Amino acid sequence: MKANTVVQNVDEYIAGFPSNTQKLLKRLRTTIRKAAPQAEETISYQMPAYNLYGKVVYFAAYEKHIGFYPMPSAIENFKKALAEYQTSKGTVQFPLDKPLPLPLIAKMTAFRVNENLQAAELKGKLKPTARKPK
Repeated sequence: MKANTVVQNVDEYIAGFPSNTQKLLKRLRTTIRKAAPQAEETISYQMPAYNLYGKVVYFAAYEKHIGFYPMPSAIENFKKALAEYQTSKGTVQFPLDKPLPLPLIAKMTAFRVNENLQAAELKGKLKPTARKPK
């Protein structure tokens, strides 16, 4: 995808990459949507983003990796499981030449959903009974 390309939705975003990268992005998208079925899918900062009482996760494709942005709390919480990947404060890089760790991505996304729901409850935006039991 060209750096100055403006996309309107996630389908357009994914379509802007080579077919092998598209396959990975589609798997990643499906995994996130299953882990956060109530989240709204949007484009933010020209990346796919998922919102539920605030940002849940983002992702973006690059030449050699997929960047997954689950916020610093998830990186910290899953530090051991992410040991083999390059990480920073709020980002993990998944190389394009290796399988995506989809179960880990699902767990991280669910962790972020739970964080957002707890924060919404504390702020009075969500009634405690509205949460789905785990």
